[in-house]
Amino acid sequence: MMPLNHPEPVARPGRPLVIWSIAGQDSAGGAGLSADQRAADALGVHLCPVVSAVTAQHSQGVEAVFPLPADQLEHQLQALSSDLPPRAIKTGLLGSVAAIELVARWIDHERARAPAGVDPHEHLALVVDPVLGASAGGAAFSDDAIVAAYRTRLLPRATVLTPNRAEACRLLGWPAPHDVPTDALPGMARALREQGARSVVITGGDDLAPPDAPASAHCLDWMETPQARGWLTAPRVPTRHTHGTGCTFASAVAAAWSHGHAEADAIVLAKMLVHHALVRAHRAGQGPGPVMAHADFGLGTGTGGAPLPWLGLGEALPWRLQLDGCAELQTPLFQPFRPPNDGLYGIVADSLSLRDALQAGWRCLQLRHKAPQGLMPHLQESLAQCQAHEARLFVNDHWRETLTALERAPQPGTVGVHLGQEDLLSLDTADHTALLAARHRIMLGLSSHSLWEFARAAGCGASLIACGPVQPTTTKDMPWHPQGPDNLSWWVQHSPVPVVAIGGLLTPKDVATTAACRPAAVCIVRGMGHNLAEMLTRRPALQRAWQHGHQSPRLPPTRLPHPCLPEHTRASTEIRGWRPG
Repeated sequence: MMPLNHPEPVARPGRPLVIWSIAGQDSAGGAGLSADQRAADALGVHLCPVVSAVTAQHSQGVEAVFPLPADQLEHQLQALSSDLPPRAIKTGLLGSVAAIELVARWIDHERARAPAGVDPHEHLALVVDPVLGASAGGAAFSDDAIVAAYRTRLLPRATVLTPNRAEACRLLGWPAPHDVPTDALPGMARALREQGARSVVITGGDDLAPPDAPASAHCLDWMETPQARGWLTAPRVPTRHTHGTGCTFASAVAAAWSHGHAEADAIVLAKMLVHHALVRAHRAGQGPGPVMAHADFGLGTGTGGAPLPWLGLGEALPWRLQLDGCAELQTPLFQPFRPPNDGLYGIVADSLSLRDALQAGWRCLQLRHKAPQGLMPHLQESLAQCQAHEARLFVNDHWRETLTALERAPQPGTVGVHLGQEDLLSLDTADHTALLAARHRIMLGLSSHSLWEFARAAGCGASLIACGPVQPTTTKDMPWHPQGPDNLSWWVQHSPVPVVAIGGLLTPKDVATTAACRPAAVCIVRGMGHNLAEMLTRRPALQRAWQHGHQSPRLPPTRLPHPCLPEHTRASTEIRGWRPG
């Protein structure tokens, strides 16, 4: 049988997006399709549970596995294709080589129908959770032929591959996971991508590191995607009830991806969902109980949601883990940022404009001097002027020159540097050392445009995180969707440090709307005015707008952010104006 023709798999008004899970049925209700259903419900997608195998299991292990005949599996897919076409397909326990080959043929047939010029992955994503064994032990799930079929048939077609460490070792033919050091995971992920998977995340729940090992209190996943790579970390949840974590994670990736999130952002959301599901896990039998995914995972930690994970730079752990261990999550590594009383953060091009802004009453400013030539006079003049007016100053990009100028600096906490993430990623090891050595003297501001950049800024221990562009902007040519009030509110709910809003904020109305999201400040560029007279005229109206926005009702909590990148750019590593991690 072959699939019937069907319309493009998009959400219609009143109908959620559809994903399929081709996986095993767990008689204990913990893993497999049961866990997949809970994850899909939490992310607001409709899951079609396609049974590939039936298991006889309980909380202490698997007693038997019964793969369905291939024709029974194909009849399920055929029945769904004409009425419930998927945006993404997630696979779990498949149970036989015949089932793996059938899924591969089905994916090829559906992707062949993609319109000209459309990436086949964008037409239909495949998220592969290579279930090769049960963590609780018992009956075997796979043999060498099944592992070989995964390598040759599913890995080359995978949009996202989500093995744990033991599964990654089997797919690569490497030694047992206890013989593989943690720092080998980046190379393992690259090797799996070389076999065809577009993105790979090796999850760290099965990390066998001793309890006193560095960062052992954090669960470390290695993420390798077209958008970003690095260690994605979150505090371990002290529970033995972990049944279904791998299924939950992979289904969450598929669901978030179907909503339009790039792989790196989908992985961040999946990490948060699993953390929250572990917190809500319960005992059901004598062994490990099931994790319980719930839609509240996307709310801020103050309202019962999951914490934002941290993403490291390159192959290093996040700075917070390098220097802080598992210290308090809500404090920065660098000097803390004290938001201005009027909520206004002005951005100027040179010391002359900065002087006008200070005379007009601005007390939190950023010097965005583009060319390094001639910078030092502007920088020294700006530092002196801000010190005289007791104003806070951030210097954009030029952190080395700022540290040099700060040898005669005012007190700590009044001067900072602000970096875009493309500049952050360009720092070498010596730069990291120099910048971190100055953390007790300076503030650090970091830009973020996506969930993975947000996670990286939090992991770096920034003093403030800029969320943008809030509205469409012509100041910079960027690929990002505007964040809007919903994403800005989500950033504010989840950030461990103050969030400032930036991008397209020109008028008092813009400021009032943005202030209702409760950021620590709003960044104004062109809306400040071009000279002292304009600044004196405009600032009072901007102040009133900020006050009005803060007095208006706060926007309701946002459970999930909307996607940050257009779908046609999700696979690109050459987006203009942006260098991926």
